[in-house]
Amino acid sequence: MKIGILTSGGDCPGLNAVIRGAVLKGVISHGAEFVGFRWGWRGVVEGDTIPITRYDVRGLSKQGGTILGSSRTNPFEGGGGPEAIQRMLDQQRIDAIIAIGGEGTLAAARRLTDAGLNIVGVPKTIDNDLAATDYSFGFDTAVEIATEAIDRLRTTAESHGRCMVVEVMGRHVGWIALHSGMAGGAHAILIPEQPQSVEQICEWVEAVRNRGRAPLVVVAEGFRLPDMAEAHSHKGLDAFRRPRLGGIAELLAPLIEERTGIESRDTVLGHTQRGGAPSAFDRVFATRLGMAAVEAAYDKMWGSMVTLRGTDIEIVSIAEAIGTLNSVPQTRYDEARILFG
Repeated sequence: MKIGILTSGGDCPGLNAVIRGAVLKGVISHGAEFVGFRWGWRGVVEGDTIPITRYDVRGLSKQGGTILGSSRTNPFEGGGGPEAIQRMLDQQRIDAIIAIGGEGTLAAARRLTDAGLNIVGVPKTIDNDLAATDYSFGFDTAVEIATEAIDRLRTTAESHGRCMVVEVMGRHVGWIALHSGMAGGAHAILIPEQPQSVEQICEWVEAVRNRGRAPLVVVAEGFRLPDMAEAHSHKGLDAFRRPRLGGIAELLAPLIEERTGIESRDTVLGHTQRGGAPSAFDRVFATRLGMAAVEAAYDKMWGSMVTLRGTDIEIVSIAEAIGTLNSVPQTRYDEARILFG
């Protein structure tokens, strides 16, 4: 079998480990041949491939980013679509595709599978927002990076008696904010699932100041104040017509300073959460997903994706992962809220 691999959407630590796991499993267990599609779905639409051998993936699990490149290309635009893609696959004698990506990537994979293409999905989202999997690779690394940043910002905040507002990733869900905020001892954690008023935020901040501490607030990029109809965005739309988020911390810090009189600063971590080497957990996890995706392809489980349930890798339908968010449940937020203020 000749299998094509693509990485689509935002990059994250662990992508290369998935590629390595898939190639080693396929070559060693099945004698498979692999090619990589360059720049995500764009490479699929344009037929832009490179060979991937066992030699090419040596030592790859510890390397961040993706050796194949990534983009937010929509495979149904720009000359794409199932018929054009199938012609390309036939011309290059590619039997199946392993698509590594988030909700947009998997939604496109499902549509193409419904049209008859042979695709297996691997869920990838730093936000950990995909349903049907307990965790997504890259999340653990992002939490570690955010926690280290929070630890560093705390020392400068204490030195000046400032309030620090730290913005982390989290379009629809607040898992990174919740975990890094709890790990870093944040005095308030603001997530998309739990709108909070400026008054409540300032109450927490003032309680911290009154104890002689420097307040530290962690906010997910998708957080909204009650009077906001949608998450803050001033960067236009991506290829899937979704707003590019970012900047809510820049709105909150001046509001906090105005209402409390506490000098406040904002820090947007942004793409630093995507960069660098993956954590040990993510290296192992991503490798297992890649290996399982190859087995799913050989079992002809088209339209499926690999997933983590507890500590086991399982196979589920892509349909289970899209359209439903893996949101932070109320009980988890209530646990964290005990620590606020």
